[in-house]
This record gives sequence, C-alpha cells and structure tokens, in this order.
Amino acid sequence: MTTEAVLIQQHLIDPEICIRCNTCEATCPVGAITHDSRNYVVDADKCNLCMACVPPCPTGSIDNWRSMPKVKVYSVEEQLTWDDLPAALSEAELQAMGISGDAVLAATSAEPAPAQAVNVSGEAVFNSAAYGATLPPWSAAHAYTNLYGPKSPTTATVVGNFKVNEAGTTNETHHIVIDFGSMPFPVLEGQSVAIVPPGVDALGKPHHARQYSIASPRNGERAGYNNVSLTVKRVIEDHEGKPVQGVCSNYLCDVKVGDAIQVIGPFGSSFLMPNHPKSNIVMICTGTGSAPMRGMTEWRRRLRQTGKFEGGKLMLFFGARTQQELPYFGPLQKLPKDFIDINFAFSRTPGQPKRYVQDAMRERAADLVALLKDPNTYFYVCGLKSMEEGVVLALHDVATQAGLDWEALGSTLKKEGRLHLETY
Repeated sequence: MTTEAVLIQQHLIDPEICIRCNTCEATCPVGAITHDSRNYVVDADKCNLCMACVPPCPTGSIDNWRSMPKVKVYSVEEQLTWDDLPAALSEAELQAMGISGDAVLAATSAEPAPAQAVNVSGEAVFNSAAYGATLPPWSAAHAYTNLYGPKSPTTATVVGNFKVNEAGTTNETHHIVIDFGSMPFPVLEGQSVAIVPPGVDALGKPHHARQYSIASPRNGERAGYNNVSLTVKRVIEDHEGKPVQGVCSNYLCDVKVGDAIQVIGPFGSSFLMPNHPKSNIVMICTGTGSAPMRGMTEWRRRLRQTGKFEGGKLMLFFGARTQQELPYFGPLQKLPKDFIDINFAFSRTPGQPKRYVQDAMRERAADLVALLKDPNTYFYVCGLKSMEEGVVLALHDVATQAGLDWEALGSTLKKEGRLHLETY
C-alpha cells in the first residue's frame, strides 16, 4: 500500500455544537488538542485515539471521526477556519484515492488505544485525569441534558445581579440569577449552561456560547421558582496576565435586571451529587469553581431544614488569592459548623506564606483518610486546570501515608463515580 493509501480515523471536533469549555484540551494526555479564539481542534500528528477526551465532553461535539488518507488529513490550520464539519468522504471517493474497501473496513473497526499517562515529550507523568469518574453516583437524580442547542437557544430573564466579593478586588465576581418563566429548564447541582453573548467577533461572525456552572440547587435559586444562578468572574486579563476583555463574562457582569439573555443546555450528566442518606461530600474548589459546590451545599441545607433527610459529612476546601477575592465568604461564615466543615486557603495574603487547597487537605489528612475509607464518600474538584494535579496528588499522598493502596482506591473511586474532576 502506498503512503497515499494509508487510511486513518481522524478525530475532529464539531464547531457547531462545541461550547468551548476546554474540557477536551485539559483532559488530553498527549497535548493533541489546541484552540484559538474561535475553534477547538485536534492535531492528527499527535492524537493517538486514546479516547480520554470523549467521555468528559458535555455536548458530544468531541465524538466525531472521519476516514482520511494519512497524507490528506485536515490540518490544525484548516480546522481553525471551520464553521461546521466537512462531509465524510464516500467509499467511492476513498477508492479513487487508492484506498481499498478492506482498508476502509479495517480503519473504521480499529480499537482505540488506552489513554497514556505521558506528556507531549513522551515522559511518564502523574495523570490526575485518569482517576476522574465519567459516571455519576449511583444515587444521583436523572439529569436532563442538551434540551436547547446552539441553533435553538431559549430565552431567560435576568432577575438578579449581585457582586459577591469585596469591592476593589482584582477578581470581580458576580452572582447572576436568571429566570426561565414557563419554559422547562430542569437542572441538577453540578450541571452547567452556556450563555450566548450578543454581537459578532472580529471576523463578523456571531459569538460562540460560553459555559458556566450552575450555582443554585435543583428547585431554584429561589425555592419553587424556575430560575438558576451563575457565578461569573469578570475577565480582564488572560492566564499570562495580558489585558483582555472576556466577551461573555463582561457581558454577564454588566447585565441589568429585566434583560433577556440567550441560554443553551443544560449540560453534564456525571458531576452530580449523591442522594442517598449518610452520603459524605468533599468539595475542593477555587474561585468560581465554587459554583457547583454552592448548589450542592444549598440543596443539603434545604433538605436538612425539612428534617426528613439524614445527610452525611460535608467538607469544603476553598481557595482564592485573598479573603477579599473569595466569592461568598460572608454567607459561608453563617453556615452552622455542625453542618459543613469549611477550610480556606489563600495564596496571596500579604505577609503570609502561599497556601493552596492541597496544603489545607494535607493538614486535614486524618479526616480525609477516614472519608476515603468510607464507600459513601464522594469527592468533587472544580476550578482552574492547574489545581487538578495538586489536589489528586494530595489525595494520593494522604492515602499512601495511611497505608492505603492508592492505585486500587483511585480505580474504585473512578469506577463507582466517587471522584469527579471539572477543571478548565
């Protein structure tokens, strides 16, 4: 078979339904996924078809493949220009390129390789993503997903916009409440929505939707109402500190009560809380990663008030640069100590050493070991991708130092839907 006749299954991302949540790029163990301001794309020269990015994708946009001659694969540069996926080549077209029918069959039936815990240089690394569950807890409620797609968003009305950290802080964060009126929009704690900002980008094309975790419980920000809340940080610089105006975050932070906004979703069917009695929840987050944790905490608080649900232990590890930047600091202080065990970690407090959530976790090693041993304990991690490895390594170290077999335990946590990672 000539070089031209070698056929591969090229992994592609559908730009029409991708919500640019960065889950795929963060999950890829070989650095095959990249993006620009418009599209997320897969580099065929790096992709080993390990499938690690497929289960976490909230929309299914990642699950697309094309049978392509190896020398004619779509380049990264070409994919970045797409508004939709190209049609698959027909068998006749492939045969015209010198591909036999047997080669087509062999390529489309090939088994994907297992995910590799290596970096782009091929060096072995601690693969924190390998322990993240793709199944929800066994007692989680049924999640509805993708009720409203990018081509048919629904409309919600802004009913509240509140600043939830101290004025004058760099990371200005808002708590935004949107109401769907009579339009069905069932959600669960841990799910997310995507907001479509108005206007067009520099190329004159409509802005893509941006994803935000839901910060309210299943029966509404205001109990009994068809509304949800979001936790949004105003983006004014990129991860390298360069000035940039986040299109959707600035739009949302500036919305007024009564404004109509376009919403798609909901998304997410695994990052869900357990519902069985005596289940323990350990929540580890930074910044706006607190949104799903707030929803879970508030739902447990409301259940507690009914006196009809016997909840297990709630433990929160919450990190920010300073106390002033931490969202919801005031309301958290009002929660009863016998209801939730709160541990803060601040990395930029003047005159104090840097302290991160994984440091606070190690300080509470004895309590975490007891929870790790309890099959009714569920762990949730949400925040920037940079925190994920440190958090999972802390769990690894806490378990190992207590004489537990982390590989066996980590495998069990994943298989039973008890360790959930949602980082971006």
